[in-house]
Amino acid sequence: MMGTAERRKESWGGQQREREQHETAEQRPPLWVEEPARRRRLPDPVRTAAVRAVIIVALTLVQAMVAFLAALAGSWLSFPMVLSSVASTVVATWGVLDVWVTRQVWNQRNGVVSMPSSTARRLRRERRRARREARAVARGKGRIHGRSGPGRLSHS
Repeated sequence: MMGTAERRKESWGGQQREREQHETAEQRPPLWVEEPARRRRLPDPVRTAAVRAVIIVALTLVQAMVAFLAALAGSWLSFPMVLSSVASTVVATWGVLDVWVTRQVWNQRNGVVSMPSSTARRLRRERRRARREARAVARGKGRIHGRSGPGRLSHS
């Protein structure tokens, strides 16, 4: 049996060990380091199509592997599995094309986000200014000036 003094000594040693472990843990680099994203996140419709395509392709690969193993085993299921694998391959191809088409449609509808200093925006601004000036000149020429002199209000 341990006496009170021995128990205190043992508990103090345990506390000291915990402190040492805590200090070594502080010296270690963190397990998780946040890094900024390199690329922007995909738009929601494109991401949805991509997830759908990945699931369809994964199921198609599993189905093709099962068909192959059934064919090796000489099972009666091999022929229906091969036929369904061909159909699944068509569907998987459609899924991948759907991602591509959805991405193209998204880019066409929403366009590329341009910076205020972009060339296209500057050119549009210049064209708008030229049109405004042309309209102002046309308005000035199109006004009817009285023949009897400036500032006359009556035709007398």
